[in-house]
Amino acid sequence: MTLLKAAAEPTRLRILLLLSQGELNVKDLTRILGQSQPRISRHLKLLAEAGLIERVREGSWAYFHMAREGAKGELGRGLLSVIDRKADNLALRDSQRAEALRREREQAAQEFFLSRAAEWDSIRSLHVEEVQVEAAISAALGLGPFELLVDLGTGTGRMLELFAGRYKRAIGIDASHAMLAYARAKLERAGIGEAQVRHGDLFNLNIDDGAADAVVMHQVLHFLSAPAGAIEEAARILAPGGKLLLVDFAPHELEFLRDEFAHVRLGFAKGEVAAWLEAAGLALSSVRDLVPPAGDGAGKVTVSIWLAERRQAACRDGIERAVALEENAA
Repeated sequence: MTLLKAAAEPTRLRILLLLSQGELNVKDLTRILGQSQPRISRHLKLLAEAGLIERVREGSWAYFHMAREGAKGELGRGLLSVIDRKADNLALRDSQRAEALRREREQAAQEFFLSRAAEWDSIRSLHVEEVQVEAAISAALGLGPFELLVDLGTGTGRMLELFAGRYKRAIGIDASHAMLAYARAKLERAGIGEAQVRHGDLFNLNIDDGAADAVVMHQVLHFLSAPAGAIEEAARILAPGGKLLLVDFAPHELEFLRDEFAHVRLGFAKGEVAAWLEAAGLALSSVRDLVPPAGDGAGKVTVSIWLAERRQAACRDGIERAVALEENAA
């Protein structure tokens, strides 16, 4: 009854319709609905208490979306399914205003992207064609399907796009609010509603132990002063049997990447990464190097792709029991 009462109020129903189309914050809803911030916040609080929507913090802001799991999420979607959004003038107007807001966001995000495009093009020119890299990445992780995929250091959200259709739900984590704005606009434009992006710390993720069955870190490790710590945190959120995909550079000597592009590490040796994976409780499954073509190697870098899996708990327990039996026998 509380749930139905929360959804029955006209403004709250308008909010639900808007959030069913994508994530929005209080400022967004205030602009779209033309109501005060305190009133919008009050409606959001009641909807959240009823379990119809969920709230996710991003720095000093908070984004809201429809509840996706459980009976309350299903009931909320059921309530909205009976509304003819095109025939309801108010709902249609709200939708048009939301779309105008998304276009505004997309324009701002595109301007940010263009300001960084030269930098990204410079990096891509250092290795084999991006289409080859992405084909190898796609093949390495496999078809899934994955219940939850997490992209750490999501940047533009490209990995969330690449693997769309293979996951039921995906989360992209990044420390840059500008990058998150760009990634969010791209995902909305592509209609990828199963993926969300979040502000977060790669060394202290707000994700439960064993929650993910796939984690991707694409061109992230070379920016970190403690890459082993990031791998350990990625391993923590992996379920037994879950996959970790790492994409980065093999060792190279392009020192200008430190000064011009803030690279902390100039690539990683296979043995070094394998040791980090082992220490994190992961088993290395495969390594593939994408080497620049012969005669084109000067000033170029090799892209390395590592795939590792979280060891099954039963397997670890069995090994520990076997070791204990041997020690007792001795």
